[in-house]
Amino acid sequence: MDDKSRYEILVGLHVTDDNQYDLYRAAMTPLLEKLDGFFRYDFRVSEMLKGEADESYNRVFVISFPDQAIKDQFFGDEQYLAIRNEFFEPSVSASGIIAAYTI
Repeated sequence: MDDKSRYEILVGLHVTDDNQYDLYRAAMTPLLEKLDGFFRYDFRVSEMLKGEADESYNRVFVISFPDQAIKDQFFGDEQYLAIRNEFFEPSVSASGIIAAYTI
């Protein structure tokens, strides 16, 4: 990572279909990388000991963007939204942003 600041979000998910979720990641990653975004950390979680979510998370990751405007552009992109609808929605039962910050 370079010396420029980045906008990141720490996200928790409850993935119910790993294969379908893998298809989501494969389809959306080129769009993410096109905007200089990437996954900085990605964890499969076996147990959530404490949390504010209604459902426990089994996947936690940090996704990094050049800035918040690029993050908003990415998540609002029509192509991304179509990918999300096709692959993410049927494979994830819960999601939440745990934290958002600039580093």
